[in-house]
Amino acid sequence: MRLIFEYLFFPGFLFTATVGLLASWVDRKITARLQWRKGPPWYQNFVDIIKLLGKETIVPRSGAKLTFLASPILGLASITLVSSIIGIVNIWPDRSFIGDLIVILYLLTLPSISLILAGFASANPLASLGASREIKLILAYELPFILAVFTPVIKTGGLIKLGQILRFQESFGIMLTSPSCIIAFVITILCMQAKLGIVPFDIPEAEQEIMAGPYIEYSGSALAIFKLTKAMMLFVLPIFLIIMFMGGIRLSGASFFWGVLKYLIILVIIILIKNTNPRLRVDQAVKLFWGPIFGLAIIGVILALLGL
Repeated sequence: MRLIFEYLFFPGFLFTATVGLLASWVDRKITARLQWRKGPPWYQNFVDIIKLLGKETIVPRSGAKLTFLASPILGLASITLVSSIIGIVNIWPDRSFIGDLIVILYLLTLPSISLILAGFASANPLASLGASREIKLILAYELPFILAVFTPVIKTGGLIKLGQILRFQESFGIMLTSPSCIIAFVITILCMQAKLGIVPFDIPEAEQEIMAGPYIEYSGSALAIFKLTKAMMLFVLPIFLIIMFMGGIRLSGASFFWGVLKYLIILVIIILIKNTNPRLRVDQAVKLFWGPIFGLAIIGVILALLGL
């Protein structure tokens, strides 16, 4: 019963969805202010999701119906599992299990895979083009992201349980005090932009070029699930980085407010990168991730192995 509560309510689906939609509102509000607009009210994203849930989901006649409808559910289920695992570990580090970090890395790839499946299942040329771009993008950023995430693992002497990594930081200080982890943190921020599919890496969606890409044929509740998944990722990914590099978030006293501040700082960084950079072409993104970012990731790993 407790497990059902944790996965459904707190820190699982409902909590993550609520905070994610509020984080998306912060994104829209700051973006509007930077563009000298007022921006939407705080409840706008909730209204949008509820409105979409009440509309008809239209399936393309020539599309693969089962894959088309299952793809958004796959992404939502994976990010819900990730939110529950990292939330439970953050609150109760001793409930971490062996290899939970590896499980999370696998689960974090599923939203992108669901987007790829959705694009090809739509039987729309523009959707297929967006899906092919997503394939290239995930092949580009995933290796630097994994290397950067494993830099703190090297610093801890090979611990792959999130709870142990949190305990290590309680005893020896947060990871961002070392040069190797500072490099890794910067890399994960850039890779996170790509995982979220926002500027400068919103290449698969690219509304001005391919009319929303993999999302082009989606409507109603299926589109609502995709939007909700993206909003939840805007909460889950920064919390994951906070656990890996900044000691997690404690729920008591001043530590809680400091933890919230850490999340808001990362959120603002994401929004500022989004609003101060143009969209890259897919070939430029691949060269960026396989070139300088991958090189920096290797440097971070080497520094970590040297104890720096």
